[in-house]
Amino acid sequence: MLDYAPDLDRVFQALADPGRRAMVERLSRGPASVSELGQPLEMSLAAVLQHVRVLEVCGLVHSSKVGRTRTCSINSAALRSAEDWLADRRTMVERNLDRLGVFLAATADDPDPASDPQERR
Repeated sequence: MLDYAPDLDRVFQALADPGRRAMVERLSRGPASVSELGQPLEMSLAAVLQHVRVLEVCGLVHSSKVGRTRTCSINSAALRSAEDWLADRRTMVERNLDRLGVFLAATADDPDPASDPQERR
């Protein structure tokens, strides 16, 4: 059964783009204007605005406009939902690996007679 926020798909889709990930990384250090977000990226201001819009729609970013300046800030709750989902997957994988390690340790001292070359004859 799927147990996650319905916006999680949009969050991962938004983070799939390297430019948007760079913007989120920059915003994790604090609010920034759209022009500041686009400065290190090789794209037009219109393209930056489109990327910001994608980040806003999925809930990762909030923006406000004062005069001609649009300032963006990160929404840590949306980022946390993706982090929680990943942490749950990591926990399941680590648990499975721990069980595999226990199994391998238990069977290391008990060789399988079928793999013994003397037994095959």
